[in-house]
Amino acid sequence: MPTNFSSAALSLSVILLGAPATIPAQAAPIAKQSQPARDLTREEYNRQTVIAFYEGVFQRHEVAKSAEVLADSYIQHNPGVPDGKAPFVNHFTGFFKNNPAARSTIVRSAAEGDLVYLHVHSTNGNTDRGRAIVDIFRVANGRIVEHWDVIQLVPEKAANSNTMF
Repeated sequence: MPTNFSSAALSLSVILLGAPATIPAQAAPIAKQSQPARDLTREEYNRQTVIAFYEGVFQRHEVAKSAEVLADSYIQHNPGVPDGKAPFVNHFTGFFKNNPAARSTIVRSAAEGDLVYLHVHSTNGNTDRGRAIVDIFRVANGRIVEHWDVIQLVPEKAANSNTMF
């Protein structure tokens, strides 16, 4: 009759001998996909192009002049603004005629590849808390060809002490 010690030793031997079969083989590391080298000069050019456009349109209301950098086939993902350069000019010329106090201040900007990102505080007069906006522009061959945005009202009271900017 086996003792408790020999039963335990036998059980431990079975576990240890079977252990290598239960440990999964280590997966081969996934080869890191090489990214194309970033063209920082081009990215900065794109960022400056978008900033000049944005400040011209949304700060100085020089819509037609500033929109010269838009591609004729400009794609707009904001559902309230039509596609195309001419419709963009018409839309914002009318908007600023009706909202002459509207201003947008770029708080920060960044560029990566063909995309330029703006974080903006937009207001319609001195008493308006405004909106926090993130605009994303795609630039190709020196022209703004596509735009996305996310817009959030700046609340009267926040649940934290952080600002939106």
